[in-house]
Amino acid sequence: MKNTWALTVSRMRLAMRNRAFLFFSLIMPLAFLFIYAGIFGRGRTQTVPYLLAEVLALTVMGSFWGLSVQLVTFREQGILRRFRVAPVTASAMLASSLLSNYFLTLPTIVVEFYLSRSVFHMAGLGNVLSILILVTLGTVCFASLGLIVASVTNTMQETQIINQIIWFVFLFISGATIPFPMLPKAVQAVAVYLPATYLVSGLQRAMIDHTSITGLGMYVASLLGCALIAFLISAQLFRWDPEAKAPRRAKLWAAAAIIPFLLLGALETLSGDLRSHAMQNLNSIREPYTLERIDH
Repeated sequence: MKNTWALTVSRMRLAMRNRAFLFFSLIMPLAFLFIYAGIFGRGRTQTVPYLLAEVLALTVMGSFWGLSVQLVTFREQGILRRFRVAPVTASAMLASSLLSNYFLTLPTIVVEFYLSRSVFHMAGLGNVLSILILVTLGTVCFASLGLIVASVTNTMQETQIINQIIWFVFLFISGATIPFPMLPKAVQAVAVYLPATYLVSGLQRAMIDHTSITGLGMYVASLLGCALIAFLISAQLFRWDPEAKAPRRAKLWAAAAIIPFLLLGALETLSGDLRSHAMQNLNSIREPYTLERIDH
């Protein structure tokens, strides 16, 4: 534990010196907030909780991209090899990545809430406990998925290609950019199997409906299950040396991380619970939009 915390502090200090990190972790999420609330929401206070939930989800999902690229960079530059001679395990190295990323994400979340209240005059904060738990588990979950990508890829080019494909899917068919009820039915059928969809939906329910954490139990359980599985798999596939190549079966192991969401997606396909709540949340702020009202 002592080694993990020392690594966490070191990783945080290195990140704070990186201008690219500050841009992608702070400036870009705040830019999304002003674009969403100021342009898409037209500055109307009743739309802010709905749009803030999407911005929070994007901020949390950014953990996926950042950690995978960082870890592969460390491996290619031989930085990880230096840690190998120290009393540091793969689990400690990966855990420090998750912790440092989480602690660096929280200030951005706080600033987003502050600006939503002070600039866009958001009336309430939603269910704070539910939001905090979703942000925490979401950050760990998506960061762990990023660690898996770093573990199964052999080069930075391969990492970036896989990241772009997965990020595109998370971004455009989860409800983070286009409201879930407005997606084509065929796309919705795929989206219910994605972790990003449940993060967005859970945050919207916590922000708009003030849903308690017990009401989001399945979402929380799936994020937690995905995070645990992804972390364990990434620890098993972790490589210190750039010369070491990931075995072909590694990608099959990586696919196991989404098992909780495959089960949740199958349940959603039968129940339609997420679709129902997503429709209610969209209709609750429907007046500010120029689009026609979507009926059940």
